[in-house]
This record gives sequence, C-alpha cells and structure tokens, in this order.
Amino acid sequence: MAALVILVATLAVVAVYGIMVYNGLVGVKHAVARAWSNIDVLLKQRHDEIPKLVETAKQYKQFEQETLEKVVRARGLVQAAREKQDIGALGPAESMLRTSLGALFAVAESYPELKANESFMQLQNRISQLENAIADRRELYNEAVNVNNVRVEQFPDAIVARMFGFGPAKLLEFDAVEKTDVDVKALFGR
Repeated sequence: MAALVILVATLAVVAVYGIMVYNGLVGVKHAVARAWSNIDVLLKQRHDEIPKLVETAKQYKQFEQETLEKVVRARGLVQAAREKQDIGALGPAESMLRTSLGALFAVAESYPELKANESFMQLQNRISQLENAIADRRELYNEAVNVNNVRVEQFPDAIVARMFGFGPAKLLEFDAVEKTDVDVKALFGR
C-alpha cells in the first residue's frame, strides 16, 4: 500500500513538472512570435514610407534613377521575406535595403533643392527613426529566440520539447556589411 502511494505521488510530481515545463515552452514560443510581430509592424510602416520618399526624390528630374531603383528592388525583397516570415531571407534583404537607403540619403546631399524639401526631410527622419526601432526590436527578437533555443535544448526541457514538437527558432541576422562602418566617402563619390 505504501509503495502504491509513493508511486502515485511520484507520478503526480512528474506530471506536474511536465506540465510546468510544457507551459514554459509555450510561453517562450509565444514570446518569439510576439517579438516577430513587433518587428513586422515596423517593417510594414517603413515599407509604406519608402514609396513616398522615392516619389519625392523623383520630382527632381536629374536625381539618379539607378539609386531609386535599388531602393525599390530592395524594398520588394524585404516585403516578400516579411510576408513569408522567412527570417533567413529577411537579413540579406534588410542589408540590401539599408545600403540602398544609405546611398539614397548620401546622393540627396548633392541636391540642395531636395535637401530643402520639407517632405523629403520628414520622410528621411521618419525612416531613420523606424530603422532605429527595427534595430531595437531585432535585439529583443534575438533574445527571445535565444531563450527559446536554450529551453528546447536543455535537459529535461528537451524531452518535453521533442515530445510536443517544440523546436529552435532562427535568429534574425544581417550580412557582415551591415555590421561594418559605412564608407561615407565612397557614398559621396557616386
């Protein structure tokens, strides 16, 4: 009889512990999804602002068409990756967009009329603010991913994770070019 009580108590403790681990894994999985949603909102806002910036720059006939086309092309790649929630494709697309926006802003320096355009300057500031917010949210997203990935790999959580199909999430990483200093001289030399 005592052995039966000990067995039932042990099974109850294991079950309660398993439920706690499962609930913890659900929590970190949803933290990753929430962090992605925060990035997604900012990407969408920036996506909506870029065409306005390009249209404002197009008003200046002599403005470099190639620079504008690069921005539009990169914007499309970011949008496609965002819609598919393809974290692997988003990093390189983001790097391309940031590089082309940097080139656009640098080229704009050569056009005093464009720099004096209040609409262009407001859009440039808004996009810069969104860029900073995306960088902050990316850090939070990667932290949530890290917590998730540690939980699904550590023992005994890994057992519960495998049983219920919890897996690692992918970090949002940008190309090495994104992490290096911008060569402003080269941008102005265009």
